[in-house]
Amino acid sequence: MTPLLAAEDLVIGHGSRTVSRGIRLALRPGTVTVLLGPNGGGKTTLLRTLLGLLPPLAGRVLLDGRDLARLPRAVVARRLAYVPQAASGGFAFKAREVVAMGRAAQLPLLAAPGRRDQELAEAALGRLGVGHLADRPVTTLSGGERQLVLIARALVQEAACIVMDEPTASLDFGNQALVLEQVRGLAQNGLAVLLTTHHPDHAFLVADQVALLPRDGTLIGPGAPDALITAQSLRLMYGIETAVGVLRTSQGVQHACVPVLRTGRSAPLEEGRPV
Repeated sequence: MTPLLAAEDLVIGHGSRTVSRGIRLALRPGTVTVLLGPNGGGKTTLLRTLLGLLPPLAGRVLLDGRDLARLPRAVVARRLAYVPQAASGGFAFKAREVVAMGRAAQLPLLAAPGRRDQELAEAALGRLGVGHLADRPVTTLSGGERQLVLIARALVQEAACIVMDEPTASLDFGNQALVLEQVRGLAQNGLAVLLTTHHPDHAFLVADQVALLPRDGTLIGPGAPDALITAQSLRLMYGIETAVGVLRTSQGVQHACVPVLRTGRSAPLEEGRPV
């Protein structure tokens, strides 16, 4: 099966400065790929290159098997959606209006969304459980609610692949779980999803495959989360000791990562410890 989005021997960076080289990555329908790495490791540069917003220094990005750099942006927009971090402020558009803006990829230049586009926007909000927010200005929404509105906006593009830049950043514990559940749901509905995060636990929760991008720019993986996310790999990326263990929950066994503080009460998790 041809990947929806792929990187072939990709070299990324800015001008003459190389951030990472030799990147090989393939995103397939119905899967979630999680990219982990520290601040300054190159995650955003990689996302921007995969989206076609930065030119690769070498190698290629392929969309449906075709060189992304040679495709019209209108074609790219119909296949590839982007969910940025939800920022506060901005214009006080209603949530339904923000979501309907995602239909621009499917409309002629300067055309306004029609009845069908508005219906799709309403349906996307409902699918994500925030239909009751349709008439609320986005400036009045919580961070988690805004993030779900941005995901709905990406959904109405009817793209096959969604790239998310730290979709759980700055969200509280409950809203993080809500967004992660929606991410898993998108894959179950056949989309290919790529997201970045600073939380290894999130990769264990939603990822089919994970890739690690430490500060030296050498991409590790992609591979299975339980094979790549280890105490050693987390020490390499973040420079701290971490305990990686499993917890027995009502939904089965789940992995957890806990930093081991030099002065504190953290301790390695006991395998199978009930919660």
